[in-house]
Amino acid sequence: MTLATHTYELALVWTGNRGTGTSGYREYARDVLAQAEGAVDLELSADPAFRGDRTRWNPEQLLVAALSECHLLSFLHVAVNHGVTVVAYRDRPVGTMVQEGIGGHFTGVVLRPTVTVADRAHVGLMPQLHREASEACFIASSVSFPVTHEPTTLVAAD
Repeated sequence: MTLATHTYELALVWTGNRGTGTSGYREYARDVLAQAEGAVDLELSADPAFRGDRTRWNPEQLLVAALSECHLLSFLHVAVNHGVTVVAYRDRPVGTMVQEGIGGHFTGVVLRPTVTVADRAHVGLMPQLHREASEACFIASSVSFPVTHEPTTLVAAD
């Protein structure tokens, strides 16, 4: 049963024309500006391995970030539903992509969240909350590669 349909609009503008357009593979920058109403502009580029600017976000990083943030937001939601107070959350996700010719694909993403809870009694609930968050994450449900978790739980100082 569909509850709602959500649409996400943005604008992507290639800003990498150095004066001769795509007259040659080395003649243009892979710089892109992403814009969405009400949001801060994002300066994007290709992965440096593909002649991109390492000071800008690339699509592969954005995919890993989207998976990580989606799990974070889903986790916070299920924590509230279970009466668990989370006081800190950080993640160090890693995505793996293989290149095959001109294309390629992700083979997996590992999320490594470190969650700090207020009450030691809630530590045992963490595996269940991560499973529920994984099931609730729209982005993880949309990809065709495994998204796995290596969580750590800490307890806030009493």
